Amino acid sequence: MKEQLYQSELIIHGVTHTLSEWKNQLILVVNTATKCGFSSQFSELQALQDEYGEACLKVIGFPCDQFRHQEPENDESMGKFCALNFGISFDLAHKIEVNGQNADPLFQALTSLAPGLLGSKAIKWNFTKFLISANGEQILRFAPQTAPKKLKADINRMMVVK
Repeated sequence: MKEQLYQSELIIHGVTHTLSEWKNQLILVVNTATKCGFSSQFSELQALQDEYGEACLKVIGFPCDQFRHQEPENDESMGKFCALNFGISFDLAHKIEVNGQNADPLFQALTSLAPGLLGSKAIKWNFTKFLISANGEQILRFAPQTAPKKLKADINRMMVVK
């Protein structure tokens, strides 16, 4: 399952990537939506990216429209909206599904390796976060309401373990 995690393809600005490109650094994966009540977290996610730098922490947003259609934008308009309203420069991948039969393979792997409360594999809402250690041995899952700034202690701990 860990290999599926690193080999899952993601599309950023029309270019196909895999998480293996960032295997030696921490990766923060977040399912996002521009019209969600948690969208203010975009600014905090950017603050984490700025504080730790892309060499230590790679933040990647994965827009998803599965929760009350809170991501109606297309890839280009999402990026513009987030840059204008939240000042983000971290990468936003192509819009995906995180649950169900069409769930992106990356999220299938993440939810299997880091289940939620009571072992639930489903993503419950926008802004569920997964912090992947530099060696991929540890994956932490955080609830949508967990503010990104509250991840600092875990980021710092994982940086030391690296």
